[in-house]
Amino acid sequence: MTDTSRLESLRRRVQQDPSSIAFAQLAEEYRRAGQLQESVDTCRAGLDIHPAYHSARVTLGRALLELHQFDEAQRELEQVVKHAPDNLAAIRALAEALKEQGSFGEALAQYRAALAIARHDPDLEQMVSDLGRRVEVQAPAPPVAAQDLRSEAEHAEVSSAPLEAGLPIDEAAERGKARARATIAALEQWLHAVHVARAQRCA
Repeated sequence: MTDTSRLESLRRRVQQDPSSIAFAQLAEEYRRAGQLQESVDTCRAGLDIHPAYHSARVTLGRALLELHQFDEAQRELEQVVKHAPDNLAAIRALAEALKEQGSFGEALAQYRAALAIARHDPDLEQMVSDLGRRVEVQAPAPPVAAQDLRSEAEHAEVSSAPLEAGLPIDEAAERGKARARATIAALEQWLHAVHVARAQRCA
C-alpha cells in the first residue's frame, strides 16, 4: 500500500468512527506527508476523546515544532514527559522546542536525559557536547555579594591612602573614601545589569 492510499484509508476510517484511535496514525501520516496543519487538527480532535494517548500528543508536539510554534509544542510535550518520563521521542522533541526558544540550559538537561536512555546515540552525544559548550560560554559570572564589593572597596581605600604623597592623612583618607564609594556604585550598577540580563533570558 502506498503512502497516499494508506493516508486515504486512515482518513476514511476516522471519518466513519471519529472516536477511533486510528486518528493517531492518521495524524502521523499527515505529518510525514508535510500536511502539518491537518496533523495538528487531527491530533487535537482525537485527543479531546483520548487525552492520555501519549504517542498522539508527541505527534502533535512534533507537528507544532515543524510549524515553528515552539511554545505550544513545549506545552504539549511537557505533558507527555510529565506522565511518561521515559518517552524518548517526547524528551528529544521537548529538548528541540526549548533549544529553538533559546532556553539552552533546559534543552541541555533534556538532551542529557534522552542520552541516558539512548546511550551512545551519536546525534545526541553531539548535541550534548555542542550545547554544553554553548551554555558554558554564555553562563554569567557568579553574582558578587554587596558585602564582598564593599570589602574590596575598603581594601582599595586603605591601600591607596598612603599613596597620596604630600597630603595630610585625613585628606588622603577622604579621597580614598570617595574613590571607594565610586567603586561600589560602579560595581553595584554592573551587578544590577547582570540580574536584569538574567531576568530577560528567563522571561
